[in-house]
Parts: sequence; C-alpha cells; structure tokens
Amino acid sequence: MPIVTPDRDRQRNSHSVKTVAGPTDRVVVVGAGLAGLSAALYLTGAGRKVTLLERADHPGGRVGRYQGPDYEIDSGATVLTLPELITDALAAVGRTPQTCKPALRIHRLAPSYHAKFADGATLRVFADPDAMAEEVALVCGPAEARRYRRLRDWLARIYAAEFADFMDTNFDSPLDMLRVPEKRRALAALVRLGGFGRLGPKVDRFLTDPRLARLFTFQALYAGMPPAQALAVYGAIPHMDTSLGVYYPEGGMRAIAAAMAESFTAAGGTLELGTEVTGVDYAGRRAERVRTADGRAFDCDALVLTVDLGSIDRYGVRRRRGLRAAPSAVVAHGTVPAEIARTWPVQAHHTIEFGAAWDQTFAEIAGRRGRLMSDPSLLLTRPALTDPGLYISRADGQHEPFSLLAPCPNLDAAPLDWPRIGPAYLRELLDELERRGYDGIATQFTVDHLDTPQTWRDQGMLAGTPFSAAHLFRQTGPFRSRNFPRTSDNVVIAGCGTTPGVGVPTAVLSGKLAATRITGDTHPARDETARTSEIVFPATP
Repeated sequence: MPIVTPDRDRQRNSHSVKTVAGPTDRVVVVGAGLAGLSAALYLTGAGRKVTLLERADHPGGRVGRYQGPDYEIDSGATVLTLPELITDALAAVGRTPQTCKPALRIHRLAPSYHAKFADGATLRVFADPDAMAEEVALVCGPAEARRYRRLRDWLARIYAAEFADFMDTNFDSPLDMLRVPEKRRALAALVRLGGFGRLGPKVDRFLTDPRLARLFTFQALYAGMPPAQALAVYGAIPHMDTSLGVYYPEGGMRAIAAAMAESFTAAGGTLELGTEVTGVDYAGRRAERVRTADGRAFDCDALVLTVDLGSIDRYGVRRRRGLRAAPSAVVAHGTVPAEIARTWPVQAHHTIEFGAAWDQTFAEIAGRRGRLMSDPSLLLTRPALTDPGLYISRADGQHEPFSLLAPCPNLDAAPLDWPRIGPAYLRELLDELERRGYDGIATQFTVDHLDTPQTWRDQGMLAGTPFSAAHLFRQTGPFRSRNFPRTSDNVVIAGCGTTPGVGVPTAVLSGKLAATRITGDTHPARDETARTSEIVFPATP
C-alpha cells in the first residue's frame, strides 16, 4: 500500500521566515551526510551553484560505510522510515529512485523487526494494523489487541498534528507557535491530545502488557530521554517506526547516500570527497570563503554547515551554552558464520533483545551520572537476511555481516576510559547474548570495527554521542538550536543537532529546511507522478 503522510502536502506556514539576504548564487555545503546531501539537492534544483565538501572518501556521514577485509557494512543508522522524504529530495533535481544510477530499490520490511523479551516471548512488529493486531492477540491476548488499535489511532493523530507544523517547518522564534495560524492550530491539537504530557505514562494508559508498552516507548531513546520523561509529542517516532513501516534499501543504508550523491553530481553539483574543511573566512557577518586542509579555498555567497554541534565552534558559529547531550552507544560491526547465525533464537533483519530491567536501564544510560547497563537491551542487525547479496563467501563457508548496538551514557554523564574498557565491555555483551541463546556469538563474531563514545568524540560529536543534543523541552521544536544563527547573515545549519532533530527522516528534512533558508521556497517543486509511483514499495519476501 502507498505511504500516506497526513497533511504533509497541504498549503501551510504561509508566513515568511528569515532567509539569507543578498546574493545566494554560490553555495558551499560542508558535510555530505544525509542532511548535506538533502540541502545540496534542493539548492541545486533551485538553480544554485553548489559545492559539497566531505572529509571522508565517500558520502553518507552517519549513514556511511565501513570497509571490512572483503565486505562493506553500514557504519551508522540501520532503520529507515519515511522513505518518501528521500524521494522528495531526489525529485528536486528531477530524479526518482528508479532513475538513479544504479537504481535505488527500497523494500518494506514485514515484519519491521522482532522483539525478544526476558521471559522468552517474541513479538513481531508489523506496519499493517490487522497483522499487528493479530500478533498482539497471539502474544498478549485479544483485549490487548483492542487496546493496541486505540493506541495506534492516538499515535497517528499525534503525528498528523505534528508533522507539518513542528517537523517540516522553520522557526524564527518560539512565538511562531502563537502568531502563525497553522502552528497555533497544531499546538492546540497537540494540547488536546495530551502531547505535552509524558510518553511512558500516556502509553501505559492504553496498554496493560508492559512488554508491548516497551515497543511503543523505547524510541524515546532516539530523543535522548527515558520514556517516563520524554514528551508525548514524541509519539510521532513510534508511529513512524511501528505504523508507517520500516524499510531497507538494497545494498544497505549506504545506498541511499550513494544515490543522492550521484543525483547531485548528475544535476551539475560539485562533490569534493577527501576534503577536510579547516576554517571559514568572514567579512563582517558574512561567510565569504571556506578553506580546506589541502590549501584550496571555495568562495561562497551562502554556507550550509552540517557539522556536529560538538565541533561547530571551529567554523565561526558559537554553540549554544548548556546543551544536554543524548545518551551514546557502543556499536560493533563485523561478520559471523552463517551456519552459526542460523541457530540463533530469532531470525530477523532487526532484533530488539530486551533485558528484564526497563526503568533502571534508562536511568543508567540517560541519567546525569550515567552507568553501563546492568541488564542490557540490545539491537541486533542482520541485513543479509533481507539482502542475500550481502552474504560473504570464504574458504571456510558463508558469512554474514552483523552489527550489535548497545546504548550507553555519553562522556559528560560517564567519562569512562573507552579505549581501555571498550573491548572488555563488548565481551561482556557477547557473553550475555550467549546466555540468552545466541550460541557461538561470543567466539564466532569477528569484530572489524568497534565504535564507542570516544570514537564518536574523536569525530567531533557532542559529548561523544552520535545522537547529538537530547530532546528536552528546552531543546526541542522551536527551542532547539536554530538553523539560522543570529550571529551570521548567510550561514545556515543542518543536521541532527538543529531542527527538527535526531533521526534519518529528520536529518533529510533538516537539509530541506536549510535550503529554504537560502532559496525562500517553502514548497520545493517535485514531480508528483514520479513520487507517488515510487513510494509503493514491495514487501520483503
């Protein structure tokens, strides 16, 4: 079935927002992650001459790749929601997923993922309401299935009220929520829905099975908050995750960045890989030149920065004081023999392996004095189960790429010596998975890359977290770090640290919103016929 995003195409936010004054013909974008690629596509489609600078040897940023000895693996996000936002960005330069070179093929995962609980129960998550209700009835009982449908309806209404006027929009001031009619109506709708209460307690009013409640509240981690403290407006995230569907692009998440980059250069944009920016030259309040480590300089009329808030100061933009960072993560990437993985208790692309603890786990990883999880909840990703072309043939048999993610405190909350403890902590996690039935994972998982809060900090990320600033009330919506800093007349910010926030779809939106600060076009043109035909993605067999 086609994806429907409530109210996203209606005329909205007709008020004018602040835009870059003066000429904007030449734009430099720093960072070729999804935010930078999105901004570059929209700007190119609007007729700007765009140069995109990326320090790595490939595009993608936090949706990039790591190179193993004989394979590639996604280096960051593995969960894709709202793929139509990718389609929109491509359409800005007249492309569709099918006309990318190579074609970008995106499939809906059914189920979206599996959950395995400490009591041994498993529950599959389906975007289809009837399939999900049937699964809930099987695991939790028919009464809970009816409660699930009521919760699903509430989450959908939260999302419908929020998307256009909180997420897909620019703010000049928190007062916009009162003085702009569309935003004022959205605010009133969210208040009526209880959106400014707390997500965890709100979900608990619908559901009685704590296992099921976890499936609709663990996403608060993306916002950097425990469910008991996260605003209920973040019910939009579990709605995207559980109702609108999880998707997978053939070749891995890195295929999205590759397709966006190829479409950008085919449309006339300039992509400079392996190019590290070392500074920005200003004339008064205007950035006029970007300098790189290889001695080159790129003149600009406007500048889009997608660098992390943890290192943005070095580019002449002052970071907002007092920011509270989201929790971080330890992520191990490598391979495992396929014959070993086939014996594991769950055979799924995405598995959420829940520990028995819940409130305690969030207190440990999200508290001001953080600790490592005493009863871990983990994300296991096995993309070859969806994309068999990713299996690796070796002399000793077939292997599959495998990633393990464990949430952990950031370095502000827990300044641990990660270079020393990282490998030992990973061994503890693997031993725990062995106890939970993942036979052979402790001895047969070959780790080729281990990310910890320290490796994230070494890349310039705030407090050593790839999830940037937490979505506290004072750091969310119109209160989040501005994408048009007051200290400059032609520098715009994009990425997960600014509006609308953390995540793959929000990063893509942030690039579009940054582009509109330069072009002034709040409704970029797109080929609606191509768009609607491309977002009816087939289910994975």
